[in-house]
Amino acid sequence: MLRYENIVKAAEKAGFDLVGVAHAAPLVDEQARYRSWLEKGYHDSLGYLHRNIEKRFDPGLLVEGAQTIIVCAVNYKSPISEGYPAGHRAKVASYACNRDYHTTLKEMLRQLFKELKEQCPGLAGRAFVDSAPVAEKRWAVEAGLGWIGRQSLLVTPQYGTFVHLGELILNEVCDSYDTPFAESRCGNCRACIESCPTGAIGEERTIDASRCIACHTIEQQPDNAIDLNGWIFGCEACQHCCPYNRHAPHHRNRAFDPVIDPREMTPEMWLAMSRTEFETRLGETPMTRSGLARIRANVKR
Repeated sequence: MLRYENIVKAAEKAGFDLVGVAHAAPLVDEQARYRSWLEKGYHDSLGYLHRNIEKRFDPGLLVEGAQTIIVCAVNYKSPISEGYPAGHRAKVASYACNRDYHTTLKEMLRQLFKELKEQCPGLAGRAFVDSAPVAEKRWAVEAGLGWIGRQSLLVTPQYGTFVHLGELILNEVCDSYDTPFAESRCGNCRACIESCPTGAIGEERTIDASRCIACHTIEQQPDNAIDLNGWIFGCEACQHCCPYNRHAPHHRNRAFDPVIDPREMTPEMWLAMSRTEFETRLGETPMTRSGLARIRANVKR
């Protein structure tokens, strides 16, 4: 059996800022909500979201005998997360200015799993960092870490929305589980909806990918063209305005120190960047997902 106290200590040792533990049970209501979102066509060009729907909401289809989900969060907020000067035309989402969080979080989760397995030899399971079909934000709610905000992001009381999530789905029960975060603390605030430059945020905590700047700058190119509002990779407009982000502390885990500061870069600097310089300076960041050619094209829009 897993011990809750040991999980918390091991997660902190691995470098996580928050950890919660949830029962591994199918998320029936959430799956229905997700299917409704797909049926409305809000996924736009993101065809992969139609795949593995059952796995996304049933942990038992990802790990045989799944009993427990450990949800970990790490704060990545930096000065870049606080926004750009007015008129800046080469904006990059702050998470993309760091080493790729998929790699970093997987390493942290492996460390956590290794320590738990030493305490519980029969332990088996898998680590997930948002590249696999796991409803991670909903599991974070189930594990008591926060609530889903109007911009469809997880909002944590301590760190706002500037958190990365990682999960361990395990085959052992735990001696204690966290209480799900039962309420939204957004109140009457509609700042994220009103601040979205393209009106991509819906009224039901949903995103229309066809209007989302982040999707247009990173994912498969949608058919429609929109004003990118100066963003060349990702978009954080709906986060800059969130009250819970204003007073959130900067990250403490040095693995999330930025390797580049886009506030100091002009569009001309991006257009003049060579492939060698891109690989040297940004080869370990999420920006390699779109590549230099796509970023240059975004700069020109």
